[in-house]
Amino acid sequence: MSNFIAIGAISAAISVAAGAFGAHGLRGKISDDMLIVFETGARYQMYHALGLILIGVVLMNRPSSALNTAGWLMTVGTLLFSGSLYGLALGGPRFLGPITPLGGTAFMIAWGMFAYAVLRS
Repeated sequence: MSNFIAIGAISAAISVAAGAFGAHGLRGKISDDMLIVFETGARYQMYHALGLILIGVVLMNRPSSALNTAGWLMTVGTLLFSGSLYGLALGGPRFLGPITPLGGTAFMIAWGMFAYAVLRS
């Protein structure tokens, strides 16, 4: 079994918890703008959790270093992108702002690597 399926499932569970926390625990406690930032982190975490699960399933049938790289980039992208947005929304240090695009870049490269790996096989 691919580790990316497990990582994706755990990330999806965290995304659901974050979404519920944002909707029920943060509403009225942070600004509407920061709530949107938090919800964006949860939404992108879920998208990429599903992407990780998909990468894991494909890896089970088509082992590939490009797919493996895509999975790790998606994992790192989630930590950087969603993690920095969660931190910013919760009042974390402003230096988290420039980290967010690094996570987005990791996401884009991961999806490109995924496409490359599937087209190459």
